[in-house]
Amino acid sequence: MAIEISVLTHLIEKALPGAKIMVKDLVGDGDHLQATVIATQFEGKTLLEQHKMVLNPLKENLKERLHALSVKTYTLDQWNKNK
Repeated sequence: MAIEISVLTHLIEKALPGAKIMVKDLVGDGDHLQATVIATQFEGKTLLEQHKMVLNPLKENLKERLHALSVKTYTLDQWNKNK
């Protein structure tokens, strides 16, 4: 059973309060998702550290309810420059 986008978003919001989170279903099966997360908590962190901050709270769900999750992380400054 696939995880609902709203549940995934809620779990990330709990871990990163105030973050802007956009999740999309890449192939329409609810099992291959992409999460774009913009958070001030990423300031001064490496890309690996940022991804861990997003993925660690999702560990249980990733094992059982999600086949693939692509993660893109940005600080607010990075996001504003890339728009």
